[in-house]
Amino acid sequence: MKKLLLSLLVVVFSLTQLLAQESTFKQGDKVLNLGIGLGSTLYSGSYYKAGFPPISASLEFGVKDGVLDKGSIGIAPYLGYSSHKWESTYAGSAYGWKYTNIIVGARGVFHYPLVNKLDTYTGLLLGYNISSNKEYGNYLGSNYSASSGGVAYSWFVGGRYYFSDKFAGMLELGYGITYLNLGIALKF
Repeated sequence: MKKLLLSLLVVVFSLTQLLAQESTFKQGDKVLNLGIGLGSTLYSGSYYKAGFPPISASLEFGVKDGVLDKGSIGIAPYLGYSSHKWESTYAGSAYGWKYTNIIVGARGVFHYPLVNKLDTYTGLLLGYNISSNKEYGNYLGSNYSASSGGVAYSWFVGGRYYFSDKFAGMLELGYGITYLNLGIALKF
């Protein structure tokens, strides 16, 4: 019985600590996110090689406070870049394709504080994927290139841990230019 009572007290104390957290992202805030990606959502397979690691940037603006008590909403323009190669060899000669993707879009983000100094959030991205490819090597011989585009969308979840009032480390999981995005965030 004492163990049960002690466990309940710990849970109640923990919940009151969670409910007492202050929001780290508020209406009027501006946060620049700069990230580098690990793992591609666009290209995979045995002949694909990363050309340039996926990178992304967004500038988020806080637009509404008091959502679900202490939550907030932000919007952000977004830019992501990734390049990969598909490469093989024939008769000792390398040939293949170089692919480049640029995603330009807007993100809607919901922030809800759970722990001090940690800005936890989830959101959606809607944008346009500009894709291009170029043949290289002399096996295929045509030096073909093409480009196209289409709607890009993503759901993501993330967090920014603030080491100071203006500087944070950032981690995001989702489906966009990359599966895992690590980086920094600068608050203005």
